[in-house]
Amino acid sequence: MKESGNPHRKLLQSIQADGSLSLADLSEKAGMSQSSTWRKIQELESDGVIRKRVTLLDPGKLDLKLCVIAHVTLEDHHEETVASFASVVSERPEIMECYALSGAFDYMLKIRARDVESYEAFMTHYLLRNRRVRTVVSSFVLRELKFSTELPI
Repeated sequence: MKESGNPHRKLLQSIQADGSLSLADLSEKAGMSQSSTWRKIQELESDGVIRKRVTLLDPGKLDLKLCVIAHVTLEDHHEETVASFASVVSERPEIMECYALSGAFDYMLKIRARDVESYEAFMTHYLLRNRRVRTVVSSFVLRELKFSTELPI
């Protein structure tokens, strides 16, 4: 799927840009028949290339205007420490994304909250109460310059 003219690439680009497109619209954009398009989508889902279909919501309109990037350092890297932290990450809906990092911090979290007070409550009750967490360094996002869910294919 290297060429930009590849119908499968065009299909994936179209799905990424608008997951609500009909099969007919996707077929037209990819230059494929509807039956071929349907089979290719099924194959891409089966292969895990298409992981999930979602609707993106506006956090500001849902009273989740505060976006926080938190850098977390754990006490150690023992298996039970990592598992304890991973449990908090998977259980808390405020945590939108989590990445294990190289460098000065162990993890970077993207967290959504209503306001500073609700973030402080979350951090106090869930992150800092975890005895495996050594430090949390929080940065508040002032302005979002770019947000995309589309891979550069």
